[in-house]
Amino acid sequence: MTVPADPHATPPGLARRFAAFLYEGVLLFGVLFFAGFLYAVLTRQQHALQGRAGLGAFLFVVLGLYFIGFWTRSGQTLAMKTWHLRVVDAAGRPLGWGRALLRYVFSWLWFLPALVSVWALGLHGGGAIIGSLIAGVAGYLLIARLHPQRQFLHDAICGSRVITQLPVRP
Repeated sequence: MTVPADPHATPPGLARRFAAFLYEGVLLFGVLFFAGFLYAVLTRQQHALQGRAGLGAFLFVVLGLYFIGFWTRSGQTLAMKTWHLRVVDAAGRPLGWGRALLRYVFSWLWFLPALVSVWALGLHGGGAIIGSLIAGVAGYLLIARLHPQRQFLHDAICGSRVITQLPVRP
């Protein structure tokens, strides 16, 4: 049985949560590389631009299974465990499948405004797209400073929060 976290505990700093976010991106490179390879083999993809929509949907599902699986099992992905972070509901309990799914869908708010602006402005250059994504992620990070407990927008919407989870010492 998991003991609920203290609902009044001080949340971890934004810099540490952002560091975990960046480390998660490094780890996900391997997950997405393997998933993309598996998709290409299973669909007999012969050209990189063939089946892009299917690949995108497949990777979205793979990412969802990764995050939802970790969040419901232990409340920590591999990167969150490294940075001693854990996601819980508002009462400090582990996330259920529904709340974890909702958190996964709303966590795309990190990228969605930037991706929509890239599409709306018709940007095609790599530098413009990356610049837009960096600005969007930085803006999303700064929005958390407006929340009283410095939680991200997707956590505030979903009733979840990130807490410090130090390892248990024997």
